[in-house]
Amino acid sequence: MHPELLPPSSQKVLHLLEQGGSMTHKDIVKESCLAPRTVRYALKRLKDQGLILEKFNFRDARQIIYECRVSEPQRATA
Repeated sequence: MHPELLPPSSQKVLHLLEQGGSMTHKDIVKESCLAPRTVRYALKRLKDQGLILEKFNFRDARQIIYECRVSEPQRATA
């Protein structure tokens, strides 16, 4: 699925991760001004499409770090 076909919330979260780098769920909620539930849904959609990675947060094991898997130049040629 191309990112353009994702819901607006997923597109916003993907753009935020592309621009801001790795972030926790809490960081994404704060930066995006989206509801926590909306961010969870967006992250699930992005993860299902293979567009983001989940990483273990060594500083706080209760949180997951999300980062963009596909950079902008790679996505443009796909």
